[in-house]
Amino acid sequence: MSDETSPAGYQVLARKYRPATFEDLIGQEAMVRTLKNAFAAERIAHAFVLTGIRGTGKTTTARIIAKGMNCVGPDGSGGPTTDPCGVCDQCTSIAVGRHVDVMEMDAASRTGVGDIREIIESVHYRAASARYKIYVIDEVHMLSTSAFNALLKTLEEPPEHVKFIFATTEIRKIPVTVLSRCQRFDLRRIEPEVMIAHLEKIAGLEKAEVAADALALITRAAEGSVRDAMSLLDQAIAHGVGETTADQVRAMLGLADRGRVLDLFDLIMKGDAAGALNELSGQYAEGADPMAVLRDLAEITHWVSVIKISPEAAEDPTVSPDERTRGQVAADTLPMRSLTRMWQMLLKALEEVAVAPNAMMAAEMAVIRLTYVAELPSPEELVRKLQSSPMPPSGSGGHTQPPLPPGNGGNGGTVTGSPAGGPTAMIAGGAGVAMGQPDTAQALARFARFDQVVDLIRARREMKLLMEVETYLRLAKYTPGRIEFQPTDEAPTDLAARLAARLQGWTGVRWGVSVVSDGGAETLAEVRGKERTDLQSRVLLHPLVQAVMARFPGAEIRDIRSFEEITGDPEEAMEAERLDDDWDPFEDE
Repeated sequence: MSDETSPAGYQVLARKYRPATFEDLIGQEAMVRTLKNAFAAERIAHAFVLTGIRGTGKTTTARIIAKGMNCVGPDGSGGPTTDPCGVCDQCTSIAVGRHVDVMEMDAASRTGVGDIREIIESVHYRAASARYKIYVIDEVHMLSTSAFNALLKTLEEPPEHVKFIFATTEIRKIPVTVLSRCQRFDLRRIEPEVMIAHLEKIAGLEKAEVAADALALITRAAEGSVRDAMSLLDQAIAHGVGETTADQVRAMLGLADRGRVLDLFDLIMKGDAAGALNELSGQYAEGADPMAVLRDLAEITHWVSVIKISPEAAEDPTVSPDERTRGQVAADTLPMRSLTRMWQMLLKALEEVAVAPNAMMAAEMAVIRLTYVAELPSPEELVRKLQSSPMPPSGSGGHTQPPLPPGNGGNGGTVTGSPAGGPTAMIAGGAGVAMGQPDTAQALARFARFDQVVDLIRARREMKLLMEVETYLRLAKYTPGRIEFQPTDEAPTDLAARLAARLQGWTGVRWGVSVVSDGGAETLAEVRGKERTDLQSRVLLHPLVQAVMARFPGAEIRDIRSFEEITGDPEEAMEAERLDDDWDPFEDE
């Protein structure tokens, strides 16, 4: 690693310990191996594109490649190598960014065709002192479309002495025509174990005492970025006096104590609203940001959910053994439904806290909602409790169909008119529906009851006619092939004619459908309404339902289904589960 210091004196750790060779790069073994093999086989591409998140070494790698291409060794006779000497004029000039033949360009500030034209015009001239003329373009995705197009021809067939190295964090913004002309290397996030070991090494070189759990906090906050980790370590060393502890790093980062956040998580999942509010207030009094606390709660919820699915996820080096044990216990005891519901509500709470005039008040309201929802039983538990508790005896039975008046099924040649003297529907004459004919009897044998006629309409998907029959038709008399009904006041005047025509078309037999002035029973819709009212009144007598209604004033029963109805249809069961996961009992209607 380079340990040169700037003329101004102190140099930040991210620059002081910037990798100078491929051996110094951490966490990028695949890329290093490929480049070493390419240099050894003299198969050095004319263009490279390096991509990855911030702080993983893209620009550093570009400089190492440039040094390796132009290094001449301590004696001045060396060739391209993956182990640049670091002492020759080429290496030292490139390391400090003063080499005339290695040009670094920031595409974020030079995005136009004019900037690329300068490169295109200069590539024809050989390098002044180095083996290759190398163009390093950082944040290349910021170039305009015209600039990319202008570069295409030169990038495809550059002179032998010209190499291009591009670096970007947004690989998807680079045109595919450019990517196809380059060798691409994806720099990975640094794994926590590798990062912690690297920080321990740097702390030792700086003769700084940093606690292991403090390094774990820095590693977690860096999110795989070496530069972020080095900057945080630099700040932590300056922040601490003597040994830098986890509490000091936590205060520096504005983080809540993860152990206390786990305490808050446990109180919420137990439904202890008072205890959860006291814990939140205590963390707030000690300087924790309410938004940070909720973020940590969301992180813990996600972590516990992943452990529940994949137990080996608990073996995270950035987590202390005590936290690891508590996470495994939570994963074993908490149902996935509760965890996913908490995750969804925390996401919504984070949005509310971000826009609330008082973040602490919004966080407290979020905690209250979470605690009350945590102790609610799941729909499966409610159904099981309802099944295990005896239902109150029913006062009256219900019928799926209205009682049919007795009929002889033999009369009727003419269809009578409506009571108001409206139009009549003449469908059949005399013996048109005589049951003695074999074909007619066979066709009508499937419709011994009126509810079978209704089922036929439903099966034919005549929804408008089905609604009218169920809502407007008061059945007075029914025999197979003949229907007499009293219409309601809202019934359409052509209902009899349309019903007769549809039935004749479906069955191949003429039906006599008559309108009478009185004697009709209740409509199917009225019967179902009474049944629902009776069932709802019986359900409301159940102690568990009464407890739910008392707990949630203003609640109402929208639907009543048996356990068999819920579990019998797999699609309905999946839909019920999805709706339950999205359900928020405190959301305004």
